[in-house]
Amino acid sequence: MADTTILLVEDEKNIASFISMYLEKEGFSVRMASSGSQGIKAAGESAPELVILDIMLPDMDGFEVCRRLRRQSDVPIIMLTARDAPTDKVVGLELGADDYVTKPFEPRELVARVKSVLRRCERAGRGYEGPLSSGSITLDPEKHEVNAADEPVKLTGKEFDLLHYLMLNSGLALSRQKLLEQVWGYDFAGDTRTVDVHINQLRKKLGDAVAIETVWGVGYKFTG
Repeated sequence: MADTTILLVEDEKNIASFISMYLEKEGFSVRMASSGSQGIKAAGESAPELVILDIMLPDMDGFEVCRRLRRQSDVPIIMLTARDAPTDKVVGLELGADDYVTKPFEPRELVARVKSVLRRCERAGRGYEGPLSSGSITLDPEKHEVNAADEPVKLTGKEFDLLHYLMLNSGLALSRQKLLEQVWGYDFAGDTRTVDVHINQLRKKLGDAVAIETVWGVGYKFTG
């Protein structure tokens, strides 16, 4: 993992050093930034494999940093914060974060989350599949592109993975738990609300081009 770079955006020096120490013990290369603007710059310069992003930063909050990173990259993001309100988690997920860890936390838990997110991204990138089409939507796994009515649609990494899995299982009613397991991974520590947030985002971005039905008491079904 020595070639795997983690960008840590955290303004509290003691916490940053503590996290960095544990990640480096696991063989990761760690680059640190102490503000949102530094983090955005560092992400552009070092092209990290994953970003750990604190929400409470001195110049701009982590939500804004996440928003700006998503404009330029699909890099996996784990949000790190002292806030534990459900609305904060939902906002982070809507902006494209892949996971959310609340302080105080066990360093080993954070390292496990990092490895889990990286494994999911690695699995998603393996192998070649031809484009999938349904109605006016075309999804190309190799190019990581989605088009609706011949117009490109920008999705976050997790939104893309969710749409991909739904299209592969078109017509089947899939439970929220099943979607969590298959799209986020068996070791994902989130709850089923995560699925609802991402489904809502897909519906907003794809509009009438996509038909994702809510199957009451079960989950969701892609119907074209």
